[in-house]
Amino acid sequence: MENNAAEKKPYMTFDPPASPTQETPIEGLRFDFNMGLRVTVPEGRYRVRFVDRDAALTVYDAQASGVTATSTKRYFVNFRLEVYEDPSEEEQKAAKAKEETAAPKLVFSHDYDADGKNVLMKFAGAAMGDLLAWFPYAEAFREAHGCELYALMDERYIEILRAGYPEIHFLAPEDERPADLYATYYIGLFAPWDDRNLQPMDYRVVGLQGHAAYLLGVEAKETRPRLLPSPDAKQIRPKEPYVCIATQATAQCKYWNNAQGWMDTVAYLKELGYRVLCVDRDRVTSNGIFGNAIPYGAEDFTGDLSLQERVDLISGAAFFIGLASGLSWLAWGAGVPVVMIVGFSAPGTEFYTPYRVQQFHTCHSCANDQRHEHKYEDFGACPHHRGTDREFECTRCISPEFVKKTIDRLRADWE
Repeated sequence: MENNAAEKKPYMTFDPPASPTQETPIEGLRFDFNMGLRVTVPEGRYRVRFVDRDAALTVYDAQASGVTATSTKRYFVNFRLEVYEDPSEEEQKAAKAKEETAAPKLVFSHDYDADGKNVLMKFAGAAMGDLLAWFPYAEAFREAHGCELYALMDERYIEILRAGYPEIHFLAPEDERPADLYATYYIGLFAPWDDRNLQPMDYRVVGLQGHAAYLLGVEAKETRPRLLPSPDAKQIRPKEPYVCIATQATAQCKYWNNAQGWMDTVAYLKELGYRVLCVDRDRVTSNGIFGNAIPYGAEDFTGDLSLQERVDLISGAAFFIGLASGLSWLAWGAGVPVVMIVGFSAPGTEFYTPYRVQQFHTCHSCANDQRHEHKYEDFGACPHHRGTDREFECTRCISPEFVKKTIDRLRADWE
């Protein structure tokens, strides 16, 4: 019997350099920002202070001798580090004799400044939608700070991002990292989602893109990832007008659970004169009692295509119809109009599209319900109505006619 638990990879590994990387003029005093602000202090009469420069707030102030002090916040904070040397007993006595107070002496200070320095961003997990949502803010950080930015991620995604971000150094998990990293930032959704040491905001409130922006201290404005077709893109595209669809997802609550939905939509698109290409990775999926298959009438473009081939194919489509999942983010990044059929998440969680198809007459947006943590490893999760006749009603009650009207509106806007 296979041990699936042993094969499961951790969502994120926090693995900063063993000790702070940045030297100072004081022997034994070193610091960096590779797991929050870290400072190693030699033995002596020292006091360490961490100041949030933007908030003008001292967040740590304590004596330190022969220890390493670390901020509780692991995300970006515009820190100032101050190291003081407390007065000796003799200095205190001399000051007391003069009816004065012997003040600590500032012996080292440093304001966060990543200009020209090596910074690593480590992206969690293998979820394509999350990564494509977050990545534009890595570039915003690089531009704001002028750093040499290294992005570590699942190597499948390097292929589709490298051309659009030539100033970023891409690393696969097995690649060697720079030895003198000034700072490291861990980009992910860290459960419990109200953990404010790993993330300043709850993504259920600010959306996936806002989550990354707050992690990195950059402007939380919607930004499209830059996904570019390859020079050979036209060789794999059909010559006739076509629409790409993606019907598979990583949880049943993300599917369009209307039995007639995809079949009627594919038939309608073909009546309009489009070829309909299903570009999911899997033609058929099976998870416990749940099975999902390519819609009847769609052309099978599933299979072992690279992500760049999918970018090349989708970028030539008239438009894309999908779910709140990775291929919709990929289509948006490729600049293609997206019809997004969604029920489990609230508007603002994903990117904005005027062609979002969501109804609000039944239960909906459970993923944004802060009363509980949505367990994505549970494929069949329907947090409010599992096992009842209301299960997955958020998308079961999205009619094919609703999607057809949205297609008509998109075509009127774009054609």
